Amino acid sequence: MSNKKLVLICLAILLGGILVTTLIFSTEPEAQQEGATIETAILVDVVPVEKGTFAPTIVATGTVQPVEDVILSPLVSGQIIRRDPAFTPGGFVKKGEVLLQIDPSDYQNTLELRKSELLQSETTLATEMGRQQIAEQDLQLINNDSLFGDNPLSDNETQLVLRKPQLNAVKATIEAARASVNQAQLNLDRTTIRAPFDAHILSQNVTVGSQVAQGDDLGRIVGTDSYWVTATVPISRLQWLKFPESNSERGSLVHIKNSSAWTKGAHRKGYLDRQIGALDAQTRLARVLVRVEDPLATSKELEGAPKLMIGTFVEVNIEADSIPNVVRIDRDLVRSNQTAWVMKDGLLEIRELDIILTDNEYAYIRSGLEQGEKVVVTNLSTVTNGIELRTGGKETSQEEND
Repeated sequence: MSNKKLVLICLAILLGGILVTTLIFSTEPEAQQEGATIETAILVDVVPVEKGTFAPTIVATGTVQPVEDVILSPLVSGQIIRRDPAFTPGGFVKKGEVLLQIDPSDYQNTLELRKSELLQSETTLATEMGRQQIAEQDLQLINNDSLFGDNPLSDNETQLVLRKPQLNAVKATIEAARASVNQAQLNLDRTTIRAPFDAHILSQNVTVGSQVAQGDDLGRIVGTDSYWVTATVPISRLQWLKFPESNSERGSLVHIKNSSAWTKGAHRKGYLDRQIGALDAQTRLARVLVRVEDPLATSKELEGAPKLMIGTFVEVNIEADSIPNVVRIDRDLVRSNQTAWVMKDGLLEIRELDIILTDNEYAYIRSGLEQGEKVVVTNLSTVTNGIELRTGGKETSQEEND
């Protein structure tokens, strides 16, 4: 093959390569601007907000304690001769039921003695009243013997003649004797120790044969009509709670739970009863009392309900007063510096929020968000006003987000 022929072949190959390259570049599709925008916008999930009237639930922890808590003590001394079988730890007694009987013999004898003393004093009074009549006759004779018909005696002398001091002394003796009878009767009554209210027995320290004296600890009883749950809440939230102003009213409804001891979903109802006018010394929170009726679930209406146990720690969910004309969002959607991320017209807006109240689940916002606006749920690494966002065609409701 000659050199000339070889050169022509190389030129042909080179021209073919140039033509193929030109054809490829001339037929390549151009990138669309709209597609580039979609790819650079950040994909997020959003939730539309709702404006309305909402009732927050303020969650706190509390301790169960009795409303009525009594250490039984005798007011008279003596030996226990009878104990009611129900007066034992864990027992239940009704109001007025006899728990213990102290030997009444000595007190019965004392009562009879005081009654006899009273009778003697009343007899003395009858005798003295007879003497009074004689003294009045003597005074009449003295007045008749007077030349002028007037009483010649002074007032003090007249009182002595009429035996007024003796009469007053007898009356005083009768009053003292009557008081002694009353005291003796009272001491006799005190030998019978009764339940002051419907009660649950927590401890029993004496039994038949025990010798007791005034002030001894016989046992501890607590009332079963109602218990208190002492809870602590921030001072700022007291304004949203309702406390009764009279015995006929009820405070805010409270749901009491004990997840560690009760079955799932089990709870007891109570009502805010009163506010203690002092802060907790350690937490500096306000203390409130929740009243729970029939805490031991003895009525048919509460059959199967969990029972409250004194000293137990429980969760207290207080239904606060309703707040009108506010936006409610999940509290996790409130970002740093009390802001929220809002998607508007495909762009991110950082909104400052005026938050009235925050409970364990939600934030209640007076201004900063409006009905239907879309709050960004997704956490973003870059947060700047005006960055482009896209949603992927689906919005998340607040219920789904929760």
